[in-house]
Amino acid sequence: MNASIVGWAHTPFGKLDGETVESLIVRVASAALADAGVAPADIDEIVLGHFNAGFSPQDFTAALVLQASPDLRFKRAIRVENACATGSAAVQQGLKSIAAGDARIVLVVGVEQMTTTPAIEIGRNLLKASYVREEAEIDGGFAGIFGRIAGLYFQKYGDQSDALALIAAKNHKNGVGNPFAQIRKDLGFEFCRRESEKNPYVAGPLKRTDCSLVSDGAAAIVLADAETARALSKSVAFRAAEHVQDFLPMSKRDILKFEGCALAWHRALGDAGLTLGDLSLVETHDCFTIAELIEYEAMGLATQGRGASVIKDGITRIDGKLPVNPSGGLKAKGHPIGATGVSMHALCAMQLTGTAGDFQVRDATLAGLFNMGGTAVANYVSILERAR
Repeated sequence: MNASIVGWAHTPFGKLDGETVESLIVRVASAALADAGVAPADIDEIVLGHFNAGFSPQDFTAALVLQASPDLRFKRAIRVENACATGSAAVQQGLKSIAAGDARIVLVVGVEQMTTTPAIEIGRNLLKASYVREEAEIDGGFAGIFGRIAGLYFQKYGDQSDALALIAAKNHKNGVGNPFAQIRKDLGFEFCRRESEKNPYVAGPLKRTDCSLVSDGAAAIVLADAETARALSKSVAFRAAEHVQDFLPMSKRDILKFEGCALAWHRALGDAGLTLGDLSLVETHDCFTIAELIEYEAMGLATQGRGASVIKDGITRIDGKLPVNPSGGLKAKGHPIGATGVSMHALCAMQLTGTAGDFQVRDATLAGLFNMGGTAVANYVSILERAR
């Protein structure tokens, strides 16, 4: 592919008092341009990933990126969304403009502010990413949807409570080293495994520690074509970027297979000329721990129904054969919808340039990421490699 990430920026994720969608956008857009050493006047296109769905009274947000600099005025700016994969949809839109020769440098920003919305409205907003006609009445909102998936998985393959607790504990332990993470506390397996007043059941077999967080935050990356990237101080190249869209209704799919995820991984690895074993790390979409478990199987780490063996054998620990979510994942890092996919790309770029600090994977050379919208409906896989 003819595109690289040449700069990035990332706010902490969490409840960010005093911030707005606009201030978060401006903050990361300015910082990413400075990190890349690119002048605002040199940007050819701006792509904003912002799900919203009722979280913000300000819609039509693409032009807010121009607030970062008067030199961005009159630049092309669009907003894209694809549910929880909105950030990766924005990244791929930028890649397409570069591949088409329509842009040399693209600024991609992802943002969401969720915590200012009342809890009952948060649930309603998130359910807009489901097939409302059939799934909106499932108890527990989107947690209820994944609770149902977990229940079906348990019914077919046996109780996976230990595996889910191990995934949660792993990601929370990793999150301690990530300065951007919403929760930087090692909760431990025992806390994640046991029901308690602080860790009650939320939906089906899923406890609070199995569910990602309501978050505010933003991330940005600067994309450049290969020729432009060679003149800049750092470059993380795309070996592959795939998007696979599946049916929206769960009733039209085997919801325990995440077939769109599996196909996106298959195509991306094929395009890159790699196998899963070539990767140094993976950032994957653990909106719920059951999602990470099924994603192990979809990416090819285990056969169907055997995902628990991957976490129990330590393969996906930060010091394991294939570290998964060394950042802490959505579980510890947080999940501001529109920002998540851009965040994954920025975090992988940090890993590949050796700048991830206390959550750095040793000798990282190739990174894969999977960002998902809905219940494995929008499926995005990128494979990145340090070029310089």
